[in-house]
Amino acid sequence: MRPYYALALLPFLSGCGSEPSLKAVTAPVTRMRVETVAAAETEWPSTYEATGTVRARTTATISSKLMAYAREVHAQIGDRVREGQPLVVLDARDLETSVARAEAGREEVKNAVLEAESAVALSSSQFDLARVTFHRMQDLLNKKSITNQEYDEASARLKAAQAALGMARAKRTQLDAKMAQMEQEVSAAGIQRGYSEIVAPFAGTITTKSIDPGTLVVPGAPLFTIERNGAYRLEASVEESRLSVARVGKAVSVTIDGMDRTFPARVAEVVPLVDAAARSGTVKIDLPLLSGLRSGLFGRAFFDIGGRRVLTVPSASVTERGQLQSVYIAEDNIAHTRLVTIGTRVKDKIEILSGLNQGERVIVPIPTGLADGTPIEVRQ
Repeated sequence: MRPYYALALLPFLSGCGSEPSLKAVTAPVTRMRVETVAAAETEWPSTYEATGTVRARTTATISSKLMAYAREVHAQIGDRVREGQPLVVLDARDLETSVARAEAGREEVKNAVLEAESAVALSSSQFDLARVTFHRMQDLLNKKSITNQEYDEASARLKAAQAALGMARAKRTQLDAKMAQMEQEVSAAGIQRGYSEIVAPFAGTITTKSIDPGTLVVPGAPLFTIERNGAYRLEASVEESRLSVARVGKAVSVTIDGMDRTFPARVAEVVPLVDAAARSGTVKIDLPLLSGLRSGLFGRAFFDIGGRRVLTVPSASVTERGQLQSVYIAEDNIAHTRLVTIGTRVKDKIEILSGLNQGERVIVPIPTGLADGTPIEVRQ
């Protein structure tokens, strides 16, 4: 047993020798350098949101003034057309006949006018001759060189020539009226023939079409619907109690979901009629010229209704994971995760409804690798 005790004392004796003892070495703590911003109260705009649909400011329903068969159709749904571009050509052979008949009647009157002018010239010459002869006979009668019978015959010829001239001039005047009538008939026939070509009233986009070649077109029946290019409005439904904030000319902010962008706009019209069932009115907001706008898009209008003081932090400081939102706060050189409830966003700031107190410092921007409990060093 004694050898066993001697071996057991060796470690103790070696520890009591003159050799220096070993000391524990602690590794330095690595801290992540971060920047912080204090949660602060900010004057926050209060807004009212109204939803609506994008509509064209100007829409026209194209129809015909004639009953005829469609011979050619030059537009389809979605086509962009220019002002005056032909959309439909109708079968107008009977109208061509009417125009030709009216033009032939006008030519006939023109020929009659030429004949009447010749008749007036001839009657005028005969009247001048009869007048000169009558004056000569009158001089001869005063000299007792002719008989009363000869003088009376000269006077009768003068009166007959004068009557013939009056009749010729009257016929010429009647032909002028006839010519004016024929010109109107030609013009009317041309206008009717012009109705056989249906054109776009303005530059726009075809949104509906209900005609094909061979279709019998009836006056007043819709053929196309066209929307003017580049002129759109958001027709928003505004609650009755909020209509007072929607004044003509008021600046609003509009978001179009299909375009994923927000832009400024102005109220153009407030429809005075209130929907009794929905208890809301329609507010029309003029939209700027933007590519991609089209009828039917869903939009939101935000009306400024004043301001309030709220607690805010930079939007970049908030982390969203599913339905949870959180921030990292700096406390005693340690990063701590704090769940928060957020509200509205304005530019680069976000409203904090709960989870933070004024003055608490949140880490922003959030460095890669930052986690709850990470040692940090706040940059000054």
